[in-house]
Amino acid sequence: MNTKELIAAFEKGAADKILTELYGAKNVDAQKARYIAAIGKFAELYGEDREVNAYSVAGRTEISGNHTDHNYGRVIAASLDLDIIAVAAPAQGSTIRVYSEGFGEQTVDFDAYNAPDEAKFGTSESIIAGMCAGFCKNGHKIGGFDAYATSNVLKGSGMSSSAAYEDMIGNILSHIYNDGKVDNVEIAQLAQYAENVFFGKPCGLMDQVACAAGGIVGIDFADPAAPVIEKLNFDITGAGYNLCIVDTGGNHADLTDDYASVPAEMKSVAAYFGKKVLRETDEAEVIAAIPALREKLGDRAVLRALHFFAENKRVGEMNDALRAGDLDAFLAGILASGRSSFCYLQNVYTTKNLTEQGLSLALCLADKYLTGARAAFRVHGGGFAGTIQAFVPNNMAEGFRALMDGAFGEGSCLILNIRPHGALRVL
Repeated sequence: MNTKELIAAFEKGAADKILTELYGAKNVDAQKARYIAAIGKFAELYGEDREVNAYSVAGRTEISGNHTDHNYGRVIAASLDLDIIAVAAPAQGSTIRVYSEGFGEQTVDFDAYNAPDEAKFGTSESIIAGMCAGFCKNGHKIGGFDAYATSNVLKGSGMSSSAAYEDMIGNILSHIYNDGKVDNVEIAQLAQYAENVFFGKPCGLMDQVACAAGGIVGIDFADPAAPVIEKLNFDITGAGYNLCIVDTGGNHADLTDDYASVPAEMKSVAAYFGKKVLRETDEAEVIAAIPALREKLGDRAVLRALHFFAENKRVGEMNDALRAGDLDAFLAGILASGRSSFCYLQNVYTTKNLTEQGLSLALCLADKYLTGARAAFRVHGGGFAGTIQAFVPNNMAEGFRALMDGAFGEGSCLILNIRPHGALRVL
């Protein structure tokens, strides 16, 4: 379809079923208008007679397994109904153009930019080039395309806007040039490759998988080349809960060293035993070696390793709870995960700016408001700044939002849903 035909298809309800699944019935009209506006913007930028389709990739929330994936651990994560959407059309040649609302156009010639370039680390162009290189590395087809993208996944929110963007490039390449046959897990793996090798940022695989997979998923990264992904069919909304994400407005500038220190310190403990990652080591062995580890690596590395072992076990217990529909055990696991992240992983504030502790303040307020309630809360995402997560009973959600908005500004608290689909072509 060209842009006019695609707009007509949305107007006539061709996408209503999938939009309902992605965003809920009450949001279909608003989302339909959002997609139609995006198609119109594409037409303005790249021409209305182009052969186009619409794509969506979810933001994500991590539920448990905080900072374990990079050491081949286990996590529970979910796709959110905040997403990045794109309208894209194939183009001749080796040039990809992506106009992102609020950021302008990124242009990449993947024939010319086909190897990592440190001068371009940290740029959107490096992600596009990295995804193309990854597709070629795995024997998939690539080609030029033009795309307009818009996102309501908040940057720096712990919802993985960067992973969603990476997955989106792969999503488009899969559908336009590979008949949609590059599955979402492989797209996520290629997104990690792009971020590690071309973007220049050490990261695990959890963000990319959670954005791409859809629903609540348990992910075991024991073999990162073939992670085991289990759909956990638990309806938290049907159980009477809202998932609230609170953006504390923290400054994410210069936090790369903080994020990088977590996997590095965990892996330094593993290296002491001649192993690559902590998943290959034994907790009892680590505890027995604490005197030597303290002297060589320091206390924080040991604490972070012990967090890894506890969190890995906890994810297994929470998987069991979700399968059994045991809400109390599930909520208890979230609280324990958050406590371990604060005390032992130590990713709730940065030591570079001790006066800014918005996450600590948000967690304190959540603790006070939800005391005695059947609820749970914890640091969200990578930590150090950004957001907390809370599972709040429906009858307390508006009061919780008012409290958090009062402390951190109007609109700071978002009440969200978990959606059943990750990365997909909408029609």
